[in-house]
Amino acid sequence: MRDLILGTAGHIDHGKTALVKALTGTDCDRLPEEKARGITIDIGFARLDLGDLRFGIVDCPGHERFIKNMLAGATSIDLALLIVASDDSIMPQTREHLEILRLLGLRHGVIALTKADLVDDAARELVTLEIRELVKDTFLAEAPIVPTSVVTGTGITELKAALAEEAAKISRQERAEWFRLAIDRAFVVQGHGTVVTGSATSGSVKVGDELEWLPSLQRVRVRSLHNHDQPAEEVHRGQRAAINLAGISLEQVERGQELATPGYLVPTRCLTVRLNTLQGNRRPIKHRLELRLHIGTAEVMATISLLDNDQIAPGQWGLAQLFLDEPVTAIW
Repeated sequence: MRDLILGTAGHIDHGKTALVKALTGTDCDRLPEEKARGITIDIGFARLDLGDLRFGIVDCPGHERFIKNMLAGATSIDLALLIVASDDSIMPQTREHLEILRLLGLRHGVIALTKADLVDDAARELVTLEIRELVKDTFLAEAPIVPTSVVTGTGITELKAALAEEAAKISRQERAEWFRLAIDRAFVVQGHGTVVTGSATSGSVKVGDELEWLPSLQRVRVRSLHNHDQPAEEVHRGQRAAINLAGISLEQVERGQELATPGYLVPTRCLTVRLNTLQGNRRPIKHRLELRLHIGTAEVMATISLLDNDQIAPGQWGLAQLFLDEPVTAIW
């Protein structure tokens, strides 16, 4: 099996979670508040097997208030599923999520036109044209647009085929052999202790291996592993992983921490970056501006120090250093 991480993106109430359920049979809304309010608040997870492809699906929330949760889920995906509702067309988080996917360097994706049963052919054609205009200068410029309906079942089979076809285009690039995983969730299993979950972004890990818990640099042992609720002796890049850690209490674990092969990553409070102010921004990024940095699954406050100018105007690039309130781990 070839393992890939598939992530959803799109505006709230455009049917992301319902579509994932139609594809996989799994309801990704697990929190009581999500059930009560009828919206996705935190990232959810599902699995989809298509022939020799095994997708670990990360269902991301669409509400603007939960953008940090969307970023935590989107950080490790290989393939994007951008979702636009036929009766609503392009909305603010459609644009914002697309920009995030572009900044993450994604190269592959599929577009699902949901709620196709709610509009006529002319309306669907109009929304399709609007989507093509939106994505024309992005990695989704040539992506298939598949009309779907979870009510009638329209397009579900076609969407699976489109995902498999697009996934086949993703090259098997050589990646780092050392293991790395950003923690996105933690909980306690009675009789086993603390379990953390995340998407493996490089390498592999086996039961009994020793990992470095970052940014504390503490060594921890892998007691057991699961992949989508199934016990595993090993997990590798492209898979969702649940890792049972020996000797760690739940209170010590936070989203944003990482696990990695010992000796490869060093925590830092200063990052040197090439920074872009998005074209749609109303204001430039200025020297000494305070901002939020999203990296891996972490969110930390930062102060920016511009290195080659006093400000970076919308649409422009510049060199900068970010001075962080808390240490993070990063690679070039």
